[in-house]
Order: sequence, then C-alpha cells, then structure tokens
Amino acid sequence: MHTSSPPVRSAQTKPKPRHRQSLTEELLLLLPATLLLLCFLVVPFVLSIYLSFTDQRLVPNPVPTDFVGFQNYQQVLSDPAFWQAFRNTVYFALLVVPFQCAVSLGIAVLLNSSFPLRSFFRSVAILPLMTPITVTIVIWAAFYRIPDGLFNNVIKAFGAEGYVDWLGSPLWAMPALVLLSAWATFPFQMLLYLAGLQDIPSERYEAARMDGASAWQQFRYVTFPGLRNTNILILITTTIQAFKLFTQVDILTRGGPVGATNTLVRYMIQQGYVSQLVGFGSAVAVIFVVIVGSLAILQRVLVKNE
Repeated sequence: MHTSSPPVRSAQTKPKPRHRQSLTEELLLLLPATLLLLCFLVVPFVLSIYLSFTDQRLVPNPVPTDFVGFQNYQQVLSDPAFWQAFRNTVYFALLVVPFQCAVSLGIAVLLNSSFPLRSFFRSVAILPLMTPITVTIVIWAAFYRIPDGLFNNVIKAFGAEGYVDWLGSPLWAMPALVLLSAWATFPFQMLLYLAGLQDIPSERYEAARMDGASAWQQFRYVTFPGLRNTNILILITTTIQAFKLFTQVDILTRGGPVGATNTLVRYMIQQGYVSQLVGFGSAVAVIFVVIVGSLAILQRVLVKNE
C-alpha cells in the first residue's frame, strides 16, 4: 500500500508569528527606556557639542550668537582653575574609590555570614542610601563643626589640644569629603557585593575548609577571585560617581578653601550658570564626558572580566 511521504519543509522558512510577536513585545518594552535615554542623555549631549562651538550665553542679549570654533576649548584648557578642579577631582577619586570599595566589601562579607539578627543589620546598613544626601550633609556638618563638633571632641578625649578645622583647611577638607561621601553611598556597592557573594558556590568553601584553609585564605583564594566581575563593575561605577562629585562640595565648602575642593562638575556649573557662559560651560561638559568615558574604557580594557 502506497503512502505519500510528508512534505519536506523548505530550508528558508519565515519566522513563526509567535517569534515575530515576541520580538515586537521586546522592542515595545525597550521603547520607554530608549526614549528616556535619547531625551535626557543623547539629545542634551549633542546639543552641548553644538553650543561648545558658540559664544551662547544663558540670558539672551542683543548681540547674536556667533560660531567661535575651538575658542572655548582653548580657553578651558588654558584656565588654571580648570586644571586645579581636575587635580582635585582625581585626588578625590584616588582616595574614595579604594576606601569605599574596601569598606563595602568588608561589610558585605560580614552581612553575608550567619549570625543573629542578620536581616535587621542588613536593613540598617542600607539606611545611608535611603537618606537624602542633603540631610546626610547637614548631619556631617555638625560632626565637623569647630571647635566642639563630634570629631574634635573625640580628638580632645585623647588629650590633644586645640581643634582641627576639617572643612576650612586645605589639608583636611578633601579627606573630610571623602569620609562623608564614602559613608553616604557605600550601601550601593555593598548590595552589589552581597549579590556577588551569594553567586559563589558553597562547594568551593567546603573544599577549602577540607584542605585546612583559614578564614583569610578562604577570602583570598575563594571569595576575592569569585568577585572578579563584581569588582570590575563596582570599580567602574564608583570611579564615575567620584568624578561627578558636586553636592557635598557646593553645600559644605563652596569649592574652598582657596579652591582645594573645587571639582570639575562644580567648575562646569559655575561657568555655565553662575557666569552665564553656556558655550564655555558646554565645552567643559564635553571635555568632562570625554575624560570619564576614557577612564571607563581604560578600566574595562585593563581589567577584563570573564
């Protein structure tokens, strides 16, 4: 009895409608985020590039806006105040990035271990992240107050005479901002480290304990290598956040004393809004994006993840 064989499907078949519908749904889900990125990041940056080649001012004046070419960039790069702000920003990043990452990792390791009331202490640890930065700055301003702030009273308790002008001294102003900033934002890195710690297989620790590894050896040879990708992410994001320092400086020190805490972002805002030189400030913004983007790419190339 003869039976017909099933028809052979062509190698070039159109995608199933279900796949096409799934792709459409994914694109629709991405659309709101894409529009927000375009409206608040891409379009303003492109506009800043255009304005950086003009003498545009914040308040319109009778004189029309002219195209000045690279004049704004030449003035920025020849301004000593810009280079001082750049050095201050780099100095702040070099201090806060390793300190904040070390504190976040240490607290994450403690909160990842088993002990009573662990959930309670985890909730307490993220409180600085939930507190508005302005409130945090007001609290720490009381700590730094002279001559009877918390830190000066601690110094006096150890028998030292006099007091330290934490925010008024060129030597101590930036370390004081580093301590404040690290405390205010460390929960973000801590949460990332907690997620990374929970991804490390427990079998590695069991094998290390069977080999007689101490707690430090387990951290060195199991925990830290297992956090490689997390470390790269935290290193890049923390560096970018450090270069964006503004609020703490603007409220506490106003860039002083003698410009010791002025940063690139504050310099940009001072030029673009206070001095109303939008073209000049746009040039600073473009240079700032190039610097931060170059640092992120350099870190990504030098410290490759798995």
